[in-house]
Amino acid sequence: MGFDLLKGKRGIIFGALNDKSIAWKVAERAKEEGAIITLSNTPVACRMGEVVALGEKLDAKIIPADATNVADLENVFKESMEALGGKIDFVLHSIGMSLNVRKGRTYDDLDYNFLNKTLDISAISFHKMLQVAYKMDAINEWGSVLGLSYVAAQRTFVGYNDMADAKSLLESIARSFGFIYGKERKVRVNTVSQSPTLTTAGSGVKGLDGLFNFADTMSPLGNADALECADYCLTLFSDLTRKVTMQNLFHDGGFSNVGISERTMELYNKGFGQE
Repeated sequence: MGFDLLKGKRGIIFGALNDKSIAWKVAERAKEEGAIITLSNTPVACRMGEVVALGEKLDAKIIPADATNVADLENVFKESMEALGGKIDFVLHSIGMSLNVRKGRTYDDLDYNFLNKTLDISAISFHKMLQVAYKMDAINEWGSVLGLSYVAAQRTFVGYNDMADAKSLLESIARSFGFIYGKERKVRVNTVSQSPTLTTAGSGVKGLDGLFNFADTMSPLGNADALECADYCLTLFSDLTRKVTMQNLFHDGGFSNVGISERTMELYNKGFGQE
């Protein structure tokens, strides 16, 4: 049962791939809460049956776009405003990819061409998205833009590789552009730092299963799953959080503020043969 949190609002969801993805859950929940939306992903992803099925299910127009291409982003906002009948109220940036991770390159042996692509796809695309929307005046006052981040932006996580650099940049862009967008247009810009989530994109990170289990034992509330993250995103799209901006908001069951838990210490000691 919905609460009409987004009744009458228009949104764009970037990055929905399949029913494991956070963006997919956000799209479904936004519709349930009364919003009308468009969906955007790469042309290849948009041709996949799963994204097409989501669009049909939610009566949402699918607009293919390369999020690193300014002209493509301009088209997404233009077509979205036409399809939805007005300016946009919320945008989700759920985009991230590292060729270094996919190719197994370690952080001390990065391919710099791959690094440039990681930063462009996973972070600079957020700036491009915001700049396009700002110049087109495409977002209503008190609108909300969110990017999905991870605690590796602040701490070292072996295997997260150059994606950590991308997430750090993503959060910096939210602060810097958030100040301008808030001051000039009353638009909020935030990032959500989510628990390790078993998505298709996350599966490329080496040791994700171990990281997932570690975070779950460390967090007093346990890991937040994709649907729970979607619910949190909806509150940040709603009018209930009008004065929240330029923040990196942890949605991780408390993991980010825990040094060690009893359960983790117990498992650690057992690994060394201690009881």
